[in-house]
Amino acid sequence: MPRTIRDVVFVDGVRTPFGKAGPKGIYHETRADDLVVKAIRELLRRNPDLDPAKIDEVAIAATTQIGDQGLTLGRTAGILAGLPQSVPGYSIDRMCAGALTAVTATAGSIAFGAYDVVVAGGVEHMGRHPMGEGVDPNPRFVSEKLVDESALFMGMTAENLHDRYPSITKQRADEYAVRSQEKAAKAYADGKIQQDLVPVSVRRTNAEAGETGWGLVTADEPMRPGTTMESLAGLKTPFRAHGRVTAGNAAGLNDGATASLLAAEDVAREMGLPVRMRLVSYAYVGVEPEVMGYGPIPATEKALAKAGLSISDIGLFEINEAFAVQVLAFLEHYGIADDDARVNQYGGAIAYGHPLASSGVRLMTQLARQFEEHPEVRYGLTTMCVGFGMGATVVWENPNFDGGNK
Repeated sequence: MPRTIRDVVFVDGVRTPFGKAGPKGIYHETRADDLVVKAIRELLRRNPDLDPAKIDEVAIAATTQIGDQGLTLGRTAGILAGLPQSVPGYSIDRMCAGALTAVTATAGSIAFGAYDVVVAGGVEHMGRHPMGEGVDPNPRFVSEKLVDESALFMGMTAENLHDRYPSITKQRADEYAVRSQEKAAKAYADGKIQQDLVPVSVRRTNAEAGETGWGLVTADEPMRPGTTMESLAGLKTPFRAHGRVTAGNAAGLNDGATASLLAAEDVAREMGLPVRMRLVSYAYVGVEPEVMGYGPIPATEKALAKAGLSISDIGLFEINEAFAVQVLAFLEHYGIADDDARVNQYGGAIAYGHPLASSGVRLMTQLARQFEEHPEVRYGLTTMCVGFGMGATVVWENPNFDGGNK
């Protein structure tokens, strides 16, 4: 018998504060799976009307699936978070778009009717597991010229994207980075970010003093408020001599986790769960791996076409800032100004950090908050580039839409 496709909604999303990777980072002595557990538990605490036994799936993404990011993370984190043993789980990997893929994969199952309620998210502990740890790329990629060697290094792909868009200068990239830091600082000052952060208790060791103690992490560590063009001007260009990509106009190496609740809209309303965004369409595309940052452009074209929408219908954008040039290429393609008020209103990954597989849900959580503030906006999108030449875009509808102008 024919099935009815159900509407899928974003119920809630949370994340840990993001940290800097490495020995001096806040999560250096914290396990990756424990970060996921914190996020799942916070979802349950914030949604007491949800019976945990009603969760049909836990999908958790990680790019480097070894160590404390391995062992079918969705299942193990669910058990550690106290979910009933009847709740299954699995792991997923699409590099930077891991959490975004966890959302769309489970959303498809909700629409089909296989699931009613799911948890979807991601984690990356780049301090414990640097990107590419333990991998063995097939030598045919380079020997048979299937891809250029630069495709294996994300910073080099960003330099290649600058080559494709000579109008996107280092100055424009730095100006964009400064705005991202300023918007993030303002979002914090206005209390827009903290409400979706779960505090994390961490163990800290002071090697010099020989002391170990505990602290509580309540804010993102990578942020650099007060960043100026002057402070960015002298930074090294590590991926190319006299290049344009620096640590100041790119996201750093970070640790953190995210988790979200998705449900069929009728089930969410029946359970008394909030309906914060409605899924409209999504798309993934492949592009030349050497210009990985181009991916959001065709992915957005495909997602908009599936939804029967155009770029002019989108009233809010959450674009992952892996590199400033990648966002600027997207904006230039669509004729959107570098400082358009619809884009990344709270700032982005250049300020907050980009713990690879976790970032997709951060974009969604920030978009959901903006939907609440802007009932005049009907549609928004979350989009990101993905390692080894892909792009991912999800189009969302604002359930608070009041019929006003977009």
